[in-house]
Amino acid sequence: MLDVGAHEYVEADDYPVYMAAAGLKVAEDLTGETRAIIFGGSGQGEAIVANRFPGVRAVVWYGGNMDIIKLSREHNNANVLSFGARFTTDEEAKKAVELWLATPFSKEERHERRIAQIDNIE
Repeated sequence: MLDVGAHEYVEADDYPVYMAAAGLKVAEDLTGETRAIIFGGSGQGEAIVANRFPGVRAVVWYGGNMDIIKLSREHNNANVLSFGARFTTDEEAKKAVELWLATPFSKEERHERRIAQIDNIE
């Protein structure tokens, strides 16, 4: 496990530098095994930054329905989970992380085909 920051709360910091570091780590792993968990107020901008890197499939979760967590892994092989921290309790986040890390990609042909299409869009 690697923590790329931020290591302390600074209200005025700029999140893109931290999200880019996480996205880059995921993109650099040619095995496809590296995953990242990122947090932001809404999770949206954070996911947008992470998704700028080839092979990164960042999804946003706001709490609530845990089926979304499973489907993000099973169908999309999501490798970055972005939390909307303003909308997620600590307990929900812990459960979501555990489920997301434990859920494998289904490897169904239709999902592999779609991911290949996503990864090859220019």
